[in-house]
Amino acid sequence: MRGLARVYIGFVVLLGTFCLAAANWDMQHPIRFASYLVVCILASAMKVNLPGIAGTMSVNFLFILIGILDMSAGQTMLMACIGALVQCLWKPKSRFKLVHATFSVMNIAIAIYGSYHLYHWPLAQRFNAGPIALILASLTYFVLNTTGVTIAVALTERKSMIDTWRHCYFWSFPFYLLGASVAWVFSVLSERGQVQSILLLVPVIYIIYRSYRIYLGHLEDEKKHVEQMAALHLRTIEALALAIEAKDHTTHEHLSRVRTYAVEIGKEMGLPSAELEALRASALLHDIGKLAVPEHIISKPGKLTPEEFEKMKIHPVVGAEILKRVEFPYPVVPIVRAHHEKWDGSGYPDGLRGEEIPMGARILAAVDCLDALASDRQYRRALPLDEAMFEVLKLSGKSFDPRVVDVLQRRYIELEKLATSQPVQTAKLSTNVRIARGEAPAAGFEVSQPKAEPEFLSSIAAARQEVKLLFELTQDMGMSLSLQETLSVVGERLKGMIPFDAIAVYVAREGKLVPEYVNGESARYLSSLEIPVGQGLSGWVAQTGRTILNGNPAVESGYLADPTKFTTLRSAASVPLTGLNGTIGVLTLYRLEKDAFCSDQVRILLAIASKVSLAIENAIKFRQAETTATTDYLTELPNARSLFLRLDSELARCKRSKEPLAVLVCDLDGFKLVNDRFGHVVGNKVLRTVGGALRDACREYDYVARMGGDEFVLILPATTRDQIGARIAELREIGATAGAVVTGSDILTLSIGEAYFPDDGLDAEQLLAEADRRMYEAKQAFKQAQRPQLELVTASALAGVP
Repeated sequence: MRGLARVYIGFVVLLGTFCLAAANWDMQHPIRFASYLVVCILASAMKVNLPGIAGTMSVNFLFILIGILDMSAGQTMLMACIGALVQCLWKPKSRFKLVHATFSVMNIAIAIYGSYHLYHWPLAQRFNAGPIALILASLTYFVLNTTGVTIAVALTERKSMIDTWRHCYFWSFPFYLLGASVAWVFSVLSERGQVQSILLLVPVIYIIYRSYRIYLGHLEDEKKHVEQMAALHLRTIEALALAIEAKDHTTHEHLSRVRTYAVEIGKEMGLPSAELEALRASALLHDIGKLAVPEHIISKPGKLTPEEFEKMKIHPVVGAEILKRVEFPYPVVPIVRAHHEKWDGSGYPDGLRGEEIPMGARILAAVDCLDALASDRQYRRALPLDEAMFEVLKLSGKSFDPRVVDVLQRRYIELEKLATSQPVQTAKLSTNVRIARGEAPAAGFEVSQPKAEPEFLSSIAAARQEVKLLFELTQDMGMSLSLQETLSVVGERLKGMIPFDAIAVYVAREGKLVPEYVNGESARYLSSLEIPVGQGLSGWVAQTGRTILNGNPAVESGYLADPTKFTTLRSAASVPLTGLNGTIGVLTLYRLEKDAFCSDQVRILLAIASKVSLAIENAIKFRQAETTATTDYLTELPNARSLFLRLDSELARCKRSKEPLAVLVCDLDGFKLVNDRFGHVVGNKVLRTVGGALRDACREYDYVARMGGDEFVLILPATTRDQIGARIAELREIGATAGAVVTGSDILTLSIGEAYFPDDGLDAEQLLAEADRRMYEAKQAFKQAQRPQLELVTASALAGVP
């Protein structure tokens, strides 16, 4: 509760206490008073909730007017105060609060004190103006009671005092006049001794209460209708904002922050409520016209060309046309159309200047610029907030309203904290309109270094040199199927045609661009990037299939996502590499100087792009074929062919260095039972699990291969007979455990046979044959030792008994 509200409530309590103390407490007609009090309590329970505020109203005012006529001031106050307490305690609208109840009682005491003394004013009694005095007293009670509550509501709930009184209380004014008439008739009947006439008040009370309910029911229906319309507009705004986000993925947070800044500045500058609501909606919808701008222009990670900027300039016009059909109850369309106008008249689309620009558009323009500068964009990194505010300040009086900039400069830190803590008919849109105004985008046009006009002979020589280098590059790329060798040749040959400080060739894999070849400046950082397609400079090229000339390397997604990474590269030329089935990668050249590339160099890149793409595709297919020829498809371990090549290589090395070497042949016992009992799918899973477990158990320089079927071979360099016993026991345990994990049964064992170089053979065939023989000996020995148990397990398994 604000301080002013506390002071007001304290004043009302003190004044009410004074009224209670100053009242005449002469208890007249106690039986009649008790009857009135009972009916008053019942009437106080017949209350209705007031719309829009945490207050209620009952029909007990009728007995207050009767009390003013027939009883003392103290009796009337006591009856009214008890009725007020009942009204607070009986089915409360919110949790009971003592301060609310105290205020209600004291406010009624003040209203009764004023109305009672007005009715009993000697001058009124002298002229026998009873009925008129009662009407005036009724109006006095109505004004004092409702005004007191209205002021309290306005101070505590921060609402308009006049609007609250008009919507919540003024409608009940006729009932007080009716109540005065009923009270007068009842008083006359009581004076004639017809006390039973109190029963006549019951239908009157019910009629008034029912009228309250009906009228407030209509108000509630109207309120619901207004809320539904407001909710409809809100859903429309949210749906349109969602459409913007679907087109431009960088705007979601931007729109939320702009709304917070703009609305708070609008409040400080005293905008009316309708304009504030228009500003709130416009902050979300000001970029809706970008739906008509091609996506490759919106997300381009570089400066716009003049043609692209012409297309971008239509978005305020299209946005206004879209929103015009929504028919907002507040002026959204003028703000959206004018949010790119400038204070000095150099903006677009209409060239408005100064006060001609709607205030909401002036606020939105400054706020939009500040947040854009302080946010990451496709073509540059975000500026620190202080630096962004300084840039906006420099444009005060040129692009932006100085008054708006002053407020923004004073409150931008506070607003930043606040921001971080918080069916339309189809119409042809003006997507082909040419906007006459607007000289250049804020970031400037895409720059291509002008080439000096060469002399006649040097021009011919340059053309011959270019043809020669392209021919040599094409020849060299066809001489190797190695991907690294091919890309290395591309880098070396390109260096002679296009100067660059770094080169990166990215290959598309599973929605990301992975650097396959990197050389030059910042090579370590470029090699660490994994760029999602559609993000950053190279990702945009891969997604759109378009080239980039003199883009900003700092916007590659790996740099933007990690503030610790920084590059000294200042410009980039990037072209897509397109294969038979779409884009397979991106070729990007980088320079340390800004705007270092020219369009002629991009032409050369495009000329070789198709040949580089074909060479990369061939190299990738060759790598895949090479991998398939030496790798077991099921376990991803080396296959038998790869095993023999590796074993021959290791034997040659051991002969030169005179080092020992051990070969282990492993066979899964019980594997047929696994296939019979669980199926081949589980059997394949067992092989993968056992193969992976064997590979994990070996040293880095050991070699594990799948010989075929359920046999695995291990090559263990620098291993002697003395060391092999413990290793064999460990491997047997690993194999059995892996099988149990998959099948849930201990039906798998691992038989292992070993052979040693040079004792058991000098070549691969001799060692494998000896290891295979010993493996079968170990298998037979194990079967003899475990035959009784194995027969029992086998019989149970075949019978389906666990």
